[in-house]
Amino acid sequence: MTAAGLAKVAGTTALQRGHRGDPVRDLQHRLIGAGCRIDQSEIGRFDAMTEAAVREFQTRRSVRIDGVVGPETWSALVESGFAIGDRLLYQRSPNLRGDDVLALQRLLNRLGFDSGREDAIFGPQTGAALREFQRNSGLSVDGIAGPATLDAISRVEPMADGSVASVRERDELRRGGRLNGRRIYVSVSPGFDQIGTPLARTLTNLGAEVMLDVSGADDHQLATRANRWRSDLFVAARSGDAPGWHCFYYERDAFRSERGWHTAHRIAGELAACGSPHESDGVSGKAFAVLRETRMAAVVCALGDGTAERLGKLLTRSPEFGAAIGTGIRRAFEEPQTGDSGTN
Repeated sequence: MTAAGLAKVAGTTALQRGHRGDPVRDLQHRLIGAGCRIDQSEIGRFDAMTEAAVREFQTRRSVRIDGVVGPETWSALVESGFAIGDRLLYQRSPNLRGDDVLALQRLLNRLGFDSGREDAIFGPQTGAALREFQRNSGLSVDGIAGPATLDAISRVEPMADGSVASVRERDELRRGGRLNGRRIYVSVSPGFDQIGTPLARTLTNLGAEVMLDVSGADDHQLATRANRWRSDLFVAARSGDAPGWHCFYYERDAFRSERGWHTAHRIAGELAACGSPHESDGVSGKAFAVLRETRMAAVVCALGDGTAERLGKLLTRSPEFGAAIGTGIRRAFEEPQTGDSGTN
């Protein structure tokens, strides 16, 4: 069932505690298939055990942990049902997604064929890496991961090492660069406009080309727009689930976006230095849709939990915090990454 079908059957955009019926049974069977435990007595009813299973699954998949099955969690559940070899993998529109795609990307990267970010989305870079592997293995170069190609991969898998995509990103960061001339896509949620304007101004004054999006579009739409604009970095400022501020970058299992990690730490350092009105929750990797679907590095700055009191405190110093995020972005481009620690 698609997310749209789920919404139609359930009469809502999400499944949550209190719902009943076939959509809940479908959800529960998928959760059980993903390794979560739900007693048979609760099948067909979204009660405490189902909510706990949803939270467990959301934690494992690094998506928002709220016990509610919206489009992002539902998509993750569907994708978790695919194992490599279950189907032919190839580039198409819309892109194939699933854990089988993630496994293929991880293997190609470890074998030295750069499939890019391990995001479980079969895009152009994954297709190019697959064709290069086929070419080097004497296989038919058709860009399709079928039985013959997967057999060839399994034969050389013992030689696999670390991710070539991660090595490439770290190498680029060590060389450093300039913010001048870079394209930065800035998204600010409704209510955060006063941060977006000084942030865009800071970046523009530093020579960057800025696209400021205040539309309040969902994560999938924002990622699509940033990809079409061919930005070098995506940064969002929005409210989060906790009182403190938090900077998120893309990370899934053993893979992380090196540029995202580097940028998130530099922004966090600047926010801490200027004295954020909220206690920091830190920096961490997640697989939110906008972090995963952007083809460039992306950082989401969650600034408080959106309550009127905390939002008011934040906005009284919005020029300062907008400028701090902009300075963090400059540092991320211009200061080489020399290690794996902190906000230096």
